[in-house]
Amino acid sequence: MKFLYFFVFTLFFSCTKSLEERCFTKGEEKSSYVEEKPYTVKQILEEKPDYLEIINLKKFRDFKQDSSEYRTKVYNLEANEKRWKDQKVIFADFDQYFFGQFEYSFKTNDGNIKYALGRNGLGYWLLEIKNNQPFAYFLGLSFSHYYFNKIQDKPIVKDGFFQIEGSLVKIVKVAGLPGYDDYSAIEDGKLFKINLKDLLKDSDKDGFNDIFEKSFGLNPKNKDTDGDGVNDFDDTNPMFRSEKNKFSELYQRLLPEYAGAPDFKNMHYYFEVFETDCDYFHQVNPDYRILFASDEKNKQTNYIKVTNVFHHGISKIKKHEKDPKRFYIYTWGSGSTNDYSAEYKNGKWIFKLIGGTVS
Repeated sequence: MKFLYFFVFTLFFSCTKSLEERCFTKGEEKSSYVEEKPYTVKQILEEKPDYLEIINLKKFRDFKQDSSEYRTKVYNLEANEKRWKDQKVIFADFDQYFFGQFEYSFKTNDGNIKYALGRNGLGYWLLEIKNNQPFAYFLGLSFSHYYFNKIQDKPIVKDGFFQIEGSLVKIVKVAGLPGYDDYSAIEDGKLFKINLKDLLKDSDKDGFNDIFEKSFGLNPKNKDTDGDGVNDFDDTNPMFRSEKNKFSELYQRLLPEYAGAPDFKNMHYYFEVFETDCDYFHQVNPDYRILFASDEKNKQTNYIKVTNVFHHGISKIKKHEKDPKRFYIYTWGSGSTNDYSAEYKNGKWIFKLIGGTVS
């Protein structure tokens, strides 16, 4: 039995990548865009969350009708301007509490509780204002598979259920523009329903519902996933403990920057998600909230596997062949890449832009 334990222990560590492999590269790391094969209806239904009920409707607005009417209304300058004004007027109460973290739609009153559908870079949320307190509940329904009609005839919360009409869709890639997506319906006429008891469930009482934590790899039964003494809701890096060393500082210096000094302290539902297994990247102490997913697909959550939540990225580090203080690294995001040489000098990083691309 002791031999078996030793064998399993040895096998685990022999199959685990070293810190050197996780954070450093010897050659060119950049890879070309690979298009994922879209899911079929059968695959979507087989992998749908247990808490989601999908009802087939006899009367419905199909995807083509709904999307074409929406495009007609918003795809001109005047209509688009009105739409953004409505975000600030019709949803002023939500914007006040959520600090512009979402795009809002379908405002609904249920007694003294206000609801709206929110969407940000992570996905769809049910937003709630109750007793002058804001709450956001992640739906865990990938916009890669589920399309919600832009026009809804019924309230999105009724009789203890979140409900919304729409279609099952697949993503269509725009030729010549990797990362720019359009949609095509693969089955119309669906009512998506989630019991509010399942949606609002927050087992560890940290402020994030269980669906959110399971979707992004946090621990729904521990309000402090990384054990650093800061609960997940207030932690800007809730998955890993922040550590100060020269390579964590390198990654922190290269994190995306945002103009206008947003109030990130109060933006509890805004996250940038990065795909990396590099420990040094995990150890950053950012100003805004970040999450990580493994760069190995089989280790990612089901939600991340099928949803494009990576809007920025930072590569592994390449060492200079002769100078131990100089390294090479690149960043990507918003249709561009930047290549840097980085030199660690007198306890500080000095960067030099040496190349890049714009698409």
